[in-house]
Amino acid sequence: MKALIFDLDDTLVVEKASAEAAFLETCELARARYGIEPGELHAAVRRTCRDIWHKSPARAYCVEIGISSWEGMWARFEGPDENLRILRDWGPSYRKNSWYEALREHGVEDADFAAELAAAFRANRCKRHIVYGDVRLALEQCRQSYRLGMLTNGAPDLQRHKIDAAAIGEYFDAIVISGEVGVGKPNARIYGIMLSRLGVTADDVVMIGNSLKSDVQGAQAVGIRAVWVNRAGESRDGNIVPDLEVSNLAELSETLRRGDVWPDRSRSVEL
Repeated sequence: MKALIFDLDDTLVVEKASAEAAFLETCELARARYGIEPGELHAAVRRTCRDIWHKSPARAYCVEIGISSWEGMWARFEGPDENLRILRDWGPSYRKNSWYEALREHGVEDADFAAELAAAFRANRCKRHIVYGDVRLALEQCRQSYRLGMLTNGAPDLQRHKIDAAAIGEYFDAIVISGEVGVGKPNARIYGIMLSRLGVTADDVVMIGNSLKSDVQGAQAVGIRAVWVNRAGESRDGNIVPDLEVSNLAELSETLRRGDVWPDRSRSVEL
């Protein structure tokens, strides 16, 4: 092996839990103003933002590059792509309407307050950039022996903001963001872009990530070994078999250090 490719969200940095915490903090404003229980408003706004997101004027693009509805609630959609311009224009109404419809479910029709909540959520999410405790040491150890790449789906401004705020960009020789190249995991083209930027072939690298479909199946489809980082101890879909399963990056570092236990492609190994 010559290189390791890492996913970003929920592999290196906490994404879903950070979004949930930002939503709940924002919903506290509704408790103070209207007595709405934060957990109930959180459930409502996650539902309304998802429903509206699916009607996005750039829906196909969002699916292709992998932008979630909750990421759309704080993305600025900066960049030259025409789809990003469309989302940039549409975004403010999307965010406001998501909160407005959630408030309506609780008997509140207050457009100004919905706009206030939309701004508050963006601010609350922007300040949460938690790097898993095992990440920095693992990256330090890995880059002593391998070239490192980061391959992540998402809007360019969001992913760059996460990388900069988490202060982990310096570890990587190449960073490929789906929104910057117009295609996302598990599409084979984005893996090809990463291999080209690292100057390696599929046989030379391992993909490491938390998504069985995007990180494991997508990588294996183009001949790249794949490690599933299963931090939550989830059950695995039997149709997707990683070359290796670990519960954290410390386990991965130890496996790479030992070397002789690295699995071949004919079987799956779980630590």
